[in-house]
Amino acid sequence: MGTNTPAYAEGQSPPEPQADGSDEEVMAAIRRGDPRQAVALCARQHGAAVGRLCMAMVGSQAEAQELAQEALLAAHGAFASYRSEGTVRAFLFGIARRVCIRHLEQRTRRDGKLRLVHDADRDRSDTADLLAARQRAERTRSALEGLRPTEREAVVLRYHSDLSFREVAAACGIDEATARKRVSRALVRLRESLGEL
Repeated sequence: MGTNTPAYAEGQSPPEPQADGSDEEVMAAIRRGDPRQAVALCARQHGAAVGRLCMAMVGSQAEAQELAQEALLAAHGAFASYRSEGTVRAFLFGIARRVCIRHLEQRTRRDGKLRLVHDADRDRSDTADLLAARQRAERTRSALEGLRPTEREAVVLRYHSDLSFREVAAACGIDEATARKRVSRALVRLRESLGEL
């Protein structure tokens, strides 16, 4: 799942993150109708974590930074509908997740078109190297790509972003039991695909 993913002994899970007391400041800003202050607080308190989630989902630092900013801007408009269900962090991760999914869909369409043009222009001597590089990249990503999108998101949110199961549930718009099942199924499939985890 990436070199930054923490390793946990078999059967162990990362510790459940605790709700941040600083969420109270964000909530106070939302209650008084000050979304600008709420976004500023979110950027300071949760911006790095949102950026790491975006990086885990899209695999590009430059794109992740832009998407994290886009997610925070989207939060500005979404604060009016925030009902204090779950943590602010889970709320932000839900927004960032949707922003990244939309971006990945657009990138997949764009890259498919660019690859056709790029490959047509390549020198034939580079074909073997290109094929070998693609096969290595595909093999590396195949384990995660082989998961259902809902399971991939859940496992990335849980282990890469260190969200609690409750926060994963809030970010994905599901109940906690479903979040646990998705992560569990994802881990079983990853073990089968990789031979070890």
